[in-house]
This record gives sequence, C-alpha cells and structure tokens, in this order.
Amino acid sequence: MIKIKVAWIGKTRDPAIQALTADYLKRLAYYADVEGMAFPSEAALLKMREKVGARPAHSIVLLDMRGKQLSSEEFAKLVENHQNRNPHPLLFAIGGADGFSEQARKSASFILSLGTMTLAHELARIVLLEQLYRAFSILKGHPYHLGH
Repeated sequence: MIKIKVAWIGKTRDPAIQALTADYLKRLAYYADVEGMAFPSEAALLKMREKVGARPAHSIVLLDMRGKQLSSEEFAKLVENHQNRNPHPLLFAIGGADGFSEQARKSASFILSLGTMTLAHELARIVLLEQLYRAFSILKGHPYHLGH
C-alpha cells in the first residue's frame, strides 16, 4: 500500500477546515497509508526530504501556482506511477501564505499547480485531498469519478 503524507505549514484554526481535512484523510485511508502533518516552517517541512542512505526519505510534490497543471486522470497516473516505481512515501507539501522559496522548489520531485487562480492555502489542502481521493477512485474504478 502506498504511503502518502500531506503536509502544510501553519496551524489550522478553522473548525470547518479541520473537519474536512479529517474527513478526506479518513476516506483516503481506505486506499493508502495516509497521514496529515502540520509544520511550523518551510525548513521543518523540508527536513522530511533528508536522505536515508543514498536516496531521499520522501518524494516531495510541492503545490505551487507555477507548477504543472494536471487533469484528474493525469494526477491519478502520477500517483499510480509513484506507487509502482518508488518505495518511498509520497509527500505532498502545501506552503504557507507566502508560498515556497526557490530552494524548496528546486528540492521537489514534482511541482503541481491546482490552477492559475490563487487559493487560500487551507482551501488548497482540501482541494488536494479531494483530488487524491478522486485519483484513487479513478484507479480503482469507483463510481465517485465519472469522467467529468
């Protein structure tokens, strides 16, 4: 089973965001070993990339508006390819209000954009979690995703 970590910078104060995060993490647990993690800073989050032996401990996917936009089906393929080829956990990282530094972008395995519109980082987390759930529903042929 693939290991996925969804990390964000900063505390979540809004109970609605906390509830939606918990709901999607619970849904995802059916398909993956999933964990949500809050970090106080970008530096603390990037320590997750530290090496184990000769390889990074995690493959990091940064969310950044300058990243690559994917359809839901393409995103599902990205998750599937990682699952089939890489034993390390897949870490999706959502930056704080100021986004990520250039150093963080350079350390990423992949940079993903949820679109050209700017989203509040807490809303981006919910969109990412929903898309992860949708990706697994696509891969498993679950009717949640009907191709639109």
